[in-house]
Amino acid sequence: MKYFTIAELTYSATANLCGIENKPTKQAIDNLTALVDNVLDPLRESWGAPILVNSGYRSAELNRKIGGAKKSQHMLGQAADIRTLQNTRQDNRRLFNYIIRMKLPYDQLICENNFQWIHVSYRPNPRRKVLYI
Repeated sequence: MKYFTIAELTYSATANLCGIENKPTKQAIDNLTALVDNVLDPLRESWGAPILVNSGYRSAELNRKIGGAKKSQHMLGQAADIRTLQNTRQDNRRLFNYIIRMKLPYDQLICENNFQWIHVSYRPNPRRKVLYI
């Protein structure tokens, strides 16, 4: 883990505001580490600029609170919602397409809300599924 930390991948303003514990299990930490090592760090290294994490690990309670998918990979520590430093839809679209061109071993790559942010996940034997939501 060169560019990202477990602290930033588990931080949640919503959890803090609502008093929700958002502490990952050891397995979730291992999964977050694999996500960073296989996808996020190589992406950041090649992109050449900071990439920000909006949401990483989510406890089940936090995931329910924000309306996340019932089987969200965030709850396993396998996913992060990311954005560029500039956080424009145009730059986020560029990053999304860059991830595809890099052929990173992502499991899911999802354009969320017209490139407001990008969901990227990793698991062993990734499906390399691309979705636009």
